[in-house]
Amino acid sequence: MPLLRRRVSLSTIRQQVIGINQKVPIYNGRYVRYINLDNAATTPTLRPVLDRVLEFLPWYSGVHRGSGYKSLVSTAVYDQARVRIARFFNADPDYHVVIFCKNTTEAINLVAARMQFQPGDMVLTTLMEHHSNDLPWRRVARVIRADVQADGSLDEEDFEKKLSLYHRRIKLVTVSGASNVTGWINNIYKLAALAHGYNIPILVDGAQLAAHRAINLSTADDPCHIDFLAISGHKLYAPFGTGVLIGPRRIFEQGSPEIVGGGTVNLVTPRGVEWTQPPARDEAGSPNLIGVVALATALEILSEVNMDNVAAHEQSLTDYAVDTLSRIPGLKLYGSTKPGDKNRLGVMSFSLEGYEHGLVAAHLAFYGGIGVRSGCFCAQPYIQRLLGLDEKDIARLRHSLATGTIKQLPGLVRISFGLYNDYGEIDRLAKTLELIRSRPPEYWLNYLPWNAEFKSYIPENLASHLRLLSLS
Repeated sequence: MPLLRRRVSLSTIRQQVIGINQKVPIYNGRYVRYINLDNAATTPTLRPVLDRVLEFLPWYSGVHRGSGYKSLVSTAVYDQARVRIARFFNADPDYHVVIFCKNTTEAINLVAARMQFQPGDMVLTTLMEHHSNDLPWRRVARVIRADVQADGSLDEEDFEKKLSLYHRRIKLVTVSGASNVTGWINNIYKLAALAHGYNIPILVDGAQLAAHRAINLSTADDPCHIDFLAISGHKLYAPFGTGVLIGPRRIFEQGSPEIVGGGTVNLVTPRGVEWTQPPARDEAGSPNLIGVVALATALEILSEVNMDNVAAHEQSLTDYAVDTLSRIPGLKLYGSTKPGDKNRLGVMSFSLEGYEHGLVAAHLAFYGGIGVRSGCFCAQPYIQRLLGLDEKDIARLRHSLATGTIKQLPGLVRISFGLYNDYGEIDRLAKTLELIRSRPPEYWLNYLPWNAEFKSYIPENLASHLRLLSLS
């Protein structure tokens, strides 16, 4: 029988977060409730998602392989999940195909391998991209980048200019739905219409956007439709190792798959191979069925909560955070600081004058039990632009790295909200940041137990926790 569960809403979702009351050790030996402000990296699991996985596990079996009853159940669940995920993003069943993979990174690499780029082809992207939506294209085409404004937002005028100038050679436009550094939301539908005006397809890296705003892929006859979408389950409250690529079926009907093996073929002989049809052609090997079940369920929960409600709640958190953090002397926020700005997500990066970003992040964990991230967030060209680094600065960085005379690259501290975070957590963040400002950096360097790479602190009891979890 299907699992019976209570319906969830925005007001009840917080208590559905696995580990929401987990306590962690801080500097004085006390344990405090952990605050996760690193949702841009990985979101926690939701209780209904875990319950659905546990409910399904007794039926877990091979997909598209066996004739046993459990295998038939597993196959049906797998195929139904594909339909449910397509429906969540309003994909066009006559145009799009849903392909399961590991994560957004693998999805984008798959497109780079399957687009059959030719010498001279170009890819138009932006300066704000995550490395996963930058490095794969460098292997297959000449990459040109639309610039960003001083505040980190996309320079749409430069985007249109480059699209107009190079459209005869551009084979693909690829943009992030939202920045994982500043939270800026790109107008993907406007960019899609511009690209389609030149008959160029568009790929959206939806890793940051999908958990926070509705994404409408739409039908192929809509000028604003999205051709490719790449997402990761671990950023959508389903961290069980599955990603999704949604793209034009015709692309994956042509050529050989990037990864070959079981499940990708109709016929194999000593002298040849006949590939099967998509999506199976690009899903080699046994799939991550549990991850697929988890992701489909998480999207079901998000639909139930309603993405408009998610957006409104996170907008409120973002406005509160901007107002609260802006009051801290020496703290500089990057991206929009306008109240009510609907063009940004609850992802914000900042610097604290006089304090290295790694020190600030370690302090937040060691003294406040707060999880954030520091560094460049896999978006180094964007960070370099935001920090105003020029070619001479970058050359000096290269030299320092080559000679081993640098311990940290220039970077920022990032906080990022999920649909379950609340105002009290922002208050604790601000209070802990005020604490670090009460002493000079040298004081904290003497009292924080740094590791050899100067990247994070090491709590004395970390080893005992790992042993407890049988992880070491």
